Amino acid sequence: MPSNEPARARGIPLETPSLAPTLTVGAAEPDDTMVRLPGGEFLMGTEDAEGFPGDGEGPVRPVRLKPFLMDAYAVSNDEFARFVADTGHVTDAERFGWSYVFAGFLPAAVRRDARRLEHTPWWCGVQGAAWNRPEGPDSTLQDRGNHPVVHVSWNDAAAYAAWAGKRLPTEAEWEYAARGGLEQKRYPWGDELDPDGDYRCNIWRGTFPTKNTAADGYRGTAPVDAFEPNEYGLFNTSGNVWEWCADWWTIEHPVIYPTACPLADPTGPATGTAKVIRGGSHMCHRSYCNRYRVAARTATTPDSTSGHTGFRCARSL
Repeated sequence: MPSNEPARARGIPLETPSLAPTLTVGAAEPDDTMVRLPGGEFLMGTEDAEGFPGDGEGPVRPVRLKPFLMDAYAVSNDEFARFVADTGHVTDAERFGWSYVFAGFLPAAVRRDARRLEHTPWWCGVQGAAWNRPEGPDSTLQDRGNHPVVHVSWNDAAAYAAWAGKRLPTEAEWEYAARGGLEQKRYPWGDELDPDGDYRCNIWRGTFPTKNTAADGYRGTAPVDAFEPNEYGLFNTSGNVWEWCADWWTIEHPVIYPTACPLADPTGPATGTAKVIRGGSHMCHRSYCNRYRVAARTATTPDSTSGHTGFRCARSL
């Protein structure tokens, strides 16, 4: 597992076992915020010099997908609140009693007393941090209803998706949708991060982890509809929050050659210990975590939660 992402299995021991989510299928009303994607063949992965071969970003491989629906936006705090109100769902962060919060968002006293990960000391394990208390017990969601929900595990995301009559996207579906129809481009809009000085995503601007200039307008999360969508109509597939995928993590991708024989609707390994997350977040910076590229990927355990990981849903046609 890549070591750049906080995982509940590392650094701070658990006293409570992970519990499987209670799935209430199809309880939500259908919504009109999903985008119909035509499917077809695309080139998945990258061999970009800026990439991380150890993350299994390559090789570039042809993949064919059936048509499907994808949320235009990451699931927001307001949407997740409706799910909780309807089902009584208790998130993994709430079960465990803590979650990871970026040190720079915390009051000095909380930051001083929090336990930190050895190799990523900017992450603090904060007692009481959860989806509705993003920085701990004294924080709220005021003015963040339209921001992506965070501090949600893969288990929580899967439970929400089932309630909504949806599912989590496969990794292949996620990358296909994020690319917006562009072939082998670095970002959803092309190869240049800030074309003509125009900010297209919410990432760390400045010097990581000490100085974020917030030049793109946001120090933390941005609204789910911030910035321009890609050509498929999806918002924030680069930056803002990492997004859970359905797949178990692997770097050993099955590849079928020649390109006339693409992989059909791949779903990843049957089992594993970590789940794929995609898209990068507002904490990604080129000097450390250049993973807001559309082919970038990393993983964390299904019960892990943090202040920069959320999700969006898909639906089969």
